[in-house]
Amino acid sequence: MSPNLVLSLLAGTLFGCGVVLLLSRSLVRALLGIMLMGNGVNVVFMVASGPSGKVPLVTKDQLGKVIVGPGGISDPLPQAMVLTAIVITLAMTGFVLSLVHRQWQLAETDTVENDPEDERIARMAETNAISGSDYTDTADPHALADDVEDAPPEPMPDGDEPGELEEIER
Repeated sequence: MSPNLVLSLLAGTLFGCGVVLLLSRSLVRALLGIMLMGNGVNVVFMVASGPSGKVPLVTKDQLGKVIVGPGGISDPLPQAMVLTAIVITLAMTGFVLSLVHRQWQLAETDTVENDPEDERIARMAETNAISGSDYTDTADPHALADDVEDAPPEPMPDGDEPGELEEIER
């Protein structure tokens, strides 16, 4: 049994294009990439299942003489895996669509920008700065906690003590 070369190339092309789109900064392109990768996985499952056969419905009379493969029924496991992959791809599509919608509400663009904190960490990594901490003495992990005494909480501006629950008047 040899796999179908055209379907194998199609699966590789779908998955490769999906990866390229997923790596872009646009969330809509990333969504299309996820969908292409999901379809590529489905094609891989169908190629791996082998040649098509009869419908995999077996009655009690046929249980002893069932042939799986060429000339018999097709293997139902890859079909079940494809259905599961379709459901997973649908769920991922819905999740990424909600991310795209939220990004559009916040920034009116679907492009993800660099985070300033990530840029700062990347600069620190390039200069081999291990820690961005202001504290230099880290030999004793409890040294910082020993120097600070617990101060009583400051009163709230309206005179209530912090931590007290307010009564709701109805």
